[in-house]
Amino acid sequence: METLAVSMRNITKIFNGVKANDSVDFDLRKGSIHGLLGENGAGKTTLMNILYGLYQQEEGTISINGREEDISSPVKAIHLGIGMVHQHFMLARPLTVTENVMLGRKSRHGILLDTKETAAELAELSDRYKMGIDPSAKIWQLSVGEQQRVEILTAIYMGAEILILDEPTAVLTPQETEVFFETLRQMRDDGKSIILITHKLEEILEIVDEVTVLRDGKMVGSRRMDGSVTRDELTRMMVGRDVLFQFPPVEKAPGGVKFAFRGLCAKNDKGLPALKDVTLEIREGEVVGLAGVDGNGQKELCEVLTGLRKADSGSITLNGEDVTNLPPWAYIDRKVSHIPEDRHTTGLALDWNLKRNLVLKSFRRPPYVKHGMMQVKAIDAFWKRAQQEYQIKAIDGDEPARALSGGNQQKVILAREIDGNPAVLIANQPTRGLDVGAAEYVRSKLLDARNQGAAVLVVSADLEELLQISDRIAVIYDGEIMGVLPRGADTYALGALMMGKRQEVSVHE
Repeated sequence: METLAVSMRNITKIFNGVKANDSVDFDLRKGSIHGLLGENGAGKTTLMNILYGLYQQEEGTISINGREEDISSPVKAIHLGIGMVHQHFMLARPLTVTENVMLGRKSRHGILLDTKETAAELAELSDRYKMGIDPSAKIWQLSVGEQQRVEILTAIYMGAEILILDEPTAVLTPQETEVFFETLRQMRDDGKSIILITHKLEEILEIVDEVTVLRDGKMVGSRRMDGSVTRDELTRMMVGRDVLFQFPPVEKAPGGVKFAFRGLCAKNDKGLPALKDVTLEIREGEVVGLAGVDGNGQKELCEVLTGLRKADSGSITLNGEDVTNLPPWAYIDRKVSHIPEDRHTTGLALDWNLKRNLVLKSFRRPPYVKHGMMQVKAIDAFWKRAQQEYQIKAIDGDEPARALSGGNQQKVILAREIDGNPAVLIANQPTRGLDVGAAEYVRSKLLDARNQGAAVLVVSADLEELLQISDRIAVIYDGEIMGVLPRGADTYALGALMMGKRQEVSVHE
């Protein structure tokens, strides 16, 4: 009989009367990598938080290695050999790797710290799994990929035989992802059991032995990855329909340069250099993708290009006009649209209703105002048109923005920013946190804007997304443009640029 590391039966979890998990069954075989797929809100993370003891189920049972257990807290989960690495790392940046691992643990020497022994054990584990982690390094000195390996190293050191990884490759370059997968394979060969929560279908096809798909809190099904499972099949299980992965090529060639920035330098919120001599041109009817690991100046660039942050030097031109350091309203008047990285803090006024959010940037202009008075009929008409065209799932537009799902919130922002044919569209992480169906819709709308003649800049940490919709892809690293690659570029070439290897000759055509 096959040994199961985890067996979850009839798991039900209710939040505010809504079933986040509805009678879900989940099995993890010992010594395997199991993928957990599903749209946002499907219940994946909730299910794993129950396994890790962060939540307790209303109904159902959990068995670990064949024995039924009451996992009442993460402390109990760790005691049972379960570790979880969250999408957002939980590390103390000023401390060393060893000191982070020792936090919350009793010393083997009473009041004296066992730092040397712990460091030696961590070095041995790091070597075994080819993680390349120096136990004496401070967290702030490590790359994002190295920080993630520290989290995994900590879980293994604490005795984890069952490891839950939540979107682990979201912050990794293709090369780092390849190294990470080798680590997972080594851990599997050592008998560890791994659960991989991811929305990246190509990773499921490459690394996992089995996959379980959730939809609307229920288990749709599980499949052994025997080579017959296709990407299209997994997508249909996730969203209940076919999803378009390859968009038709644009028939019209890009026009002349419409939006350009040259030599841009700017500081971040701490007053440190964030942009260093950034130069790029975007033509009419062209999508330029900007790739890079998060935190390399993307946020600051988008803010400078929309008047939300001052450039220290350099220039920005729109249709030949110098628009450097103009106030935000001046960019709005020139039809520069911005889909911000964080839809909650920057993109929407969450407590305002949907109609108000739709006219947030145009309420000063006809037809939404006349003689200083808001024109309710015009605003209502805009809402009805936007709801239908952008397929926004809402009641009547009078509900607050915070009442909508993430995908529908993003559709409200799209309707506001793309309506009226923008001259320039700057989209920062436009599909982050969205399920595969909603992401498909957002990408199609970005391409619609391009086909209407907009100069489109798409900033994304998702290389697959950029390869799908970009005419050219620029790569930013530590605030500098490393190079520009053409449509259909190799992911490993992009990955090399993302790690700071400068391209000798940029390709602009």
